[in-house]
Amino acid sequence: MRYLGLDLGTKTIGLALSDRSGLIASRYRVLHHDNDPAMCLPDLKDIVQTEQVEALVLGFPKNMNNTIGPRAEATKEFKQLLETELQLPVILEDERLTTKSAEATLIQGNMSRKKRKEVIDAVAATIILQSYLDKRRK
Repeated sequence: MRYLGLDLGTKTIGLALSDRSGLIASRYRVLHHDNDPAMCLPDLKDIVQTEQVEALVLGFPKNMNNTIGPRAEATKEFKQLLETELQLPVILEDERLTTKSAEATLIQGNMSRKKRKEVIDAVAATIILQSYLDKRRK
């Protein structure tokens, strides 16, 4: 089963793709939107079709105290939109600290600040997707 991981930000959506066996997540790309993630639906539809994606894993930004804030509410709305438009299951995966983890990984790899900014959302999506894949295997 092939999964597409998504890290929804205020201006971008980071994407990661699993291998066909659903074991390994890899960075895919970053889509840009101006505070309207629905703008990315045509691109997401193309990716889902081209890559034969069967389910989506969407990062769910809970607060550190496990409460749900405005970003999580926006994510839930985007989840419903994705399910309606793409006709695929969308799984919410806790994404707390994934961006910090992604940034630390890129810094360790000696990536420049400019280059980190370009890929950090896709790396965060990869962490979100890999976390889900690892849990699913257990």
